[in-house]
Amino acid sequence: MRESEDQMEKTDMENTDIEKKEKEIEKKEKETEKKEPKMKESEERKENRIYLEAGGSVKNLDALTVELPEDIARLKAMGHLKLANKVIEKCLEKELPEALRERLLLEREILARLPQQYPHSWQSAINMMKETFADFENEELDDLLAEGAFEWICINGEIKLKDNFIDNLIKTRKDLSYRLLNEETIWDRRAQLNMLDDVMHQMKEKGSLRSKIHIKSMASLRPLARREGTKIQVQLPLPLEYAQVKKFTYLGCSPECGKVAPTSAVQRTICFETEYQSGQTFEVEYELENEMKYWDWKEASEKLDLSRKDGESKELNESNELNKEREEAKKYLGEQFPHIRFTPYLRALAKEIVGDETNPVRKAKKIYDYITTHVMYSYVRSYFTIEQHATFTATNLKGDCGLQALLFITLCRIVGVPARWQSGLYACPKNIGCHDWAQFYIESYGWLYADASFGGAAWRAGDLERWEFYFGNLDPYRIPTTCEYQSDFYFPKKYLRQDPYDNQMGEAEYEDQGLLEGTDFDTKHEKIEIVLIDK
Repeated sequence: MRESEDQMEKTDMENTDIEKKEKEIEKKEKETEKKEPKMKESEERKENRIYLEAGGSVKNLDALTVELPEDIARLKAMGHLKLANKVIEKCLEKELPEALRERLLLEREILARLPQQYPHSWQSAINMMKETFADFENEELDDLLAEGAFEWICINGEIKLKDNFIDNLIKTRKDLSYRLLNEETIWDRRAQLNMLDDVMHQMKEKGSLRSKIHIKSMASLRPLARREGTKIQVQLPLPLEYAQVKKFTYLGCSPECGKVAPTSAVQRTICFETEYQSGQTFEVEYELENEMKYWDWKEASEKLDLSRKDGESKELNESNELNKEREEAKKYLGEQFPHIRFTPYLRALAKEIVGDETNPVRKAKKIYDYITTHVMYSYVRSYFTIEQHATFTATNLKGDCGLQALLFITLCRIVGVPARWQSGLYACPKNIGCHDWAQFYIESYGWLYADASFGGAAWRAGDLERWEFYFGNLDPYRIPTTCEYQSDFYFPKKYLRQDPYDNQMGEAEYEDQGLLEGTDFDTKHEKIEIVLIDK
């Protein structure tokens, strides 16, 4: 018992020493501010964020597979981010292996981006909960944290909650949603689910469904980031012209200098390069048609069982097109560092889920079932600040749409089912927002869809029909802008992207500074018209 008490005293002393060092760093910063002329706030923001030169390429991200030095990892876990950054700076003064140097540079950027995503103290979170939910008691927040119901980190010994933790609870906790003081939110949610059920039934009845989607996307700089006359690059996402997108019409942009990436781009954008003018916005407008065909996974799995008994059909052997598609799909069976990794834990998990199953449809379905019934939806911090996405989701048993899609992709690949990424916007008559999902390949059927987050929501709501639907199918309200995770844009960037993995909210940078969406600029996607149409 005494040994435990000694250890507690030792830990308390260590924490006190760290806090003293943190205060020394802050004291030196304040003394520096007194000696040097005060910079404009926009310049301060620029100095406080590190942007990696030549960091626009996603290839640098492989360094995230390198483990952090223990001292840095401990300080980060304890929330002493300034001191962790100071240790990194000292390390970078040494001669280091190139991979470790890259890892530390990336970690320096991660530490700079973390605090702004967690603005709420414990007490302010309690106050917000009482303003949002009826009869909320302080102890309930303890229980929700213990259940992993929201994202939080520790900063300088204080628990800080993620900026959108309230939205997360409304989305995932049915009991809390019924205690909302603003009941309009409940009815909006129910109307959305009723619409999806209606679309699902129409697809099953008609065999396919097509929508027409008219969108306007725009980006604008916040006042402190505006630098008139400075050369700026802004990129906004555009739809890919493949898979479910049957027609795409580019309707124009403003300013007119926008250049559209070719149809071959795997993360497609329109790129503006100009000198920034005060109050300027960057806009692009387009239309597309989305067609989804209904696929019955049970019927398909039974047919595959029969075809295996009879041997491959002559039609399959004689079709060069199908053989080419099958060979192309094999590209999506391997690892993709740093996030799609076949770790021992993920291999064991895949084996536990799939067992001795050999039918590829049922393999993928077992993985979908596991994720949708075991992984709780949760808004998370920016993907750049999460080191291993699939492992994060599988160990924390929570994650948003993209993290669930990546876990599905990784587990499918481990068991020999080709799987890949698709993402962009979910744009229906009622709302529009960013969304990610997955595709998996089955011979004779081609590329199919799996939306684990929509499926998980249906499971939690007790809607088993909709839960089954989102394995193999999607609603026709998707705008895919990305078909390859963690790929470069067609138009190169100088600085590290705010989201080096995906392409949904755009990117911006000056000649000498990268810019962050939500901090330096805002992106808005506006639905002009979204309707179901006949072919």
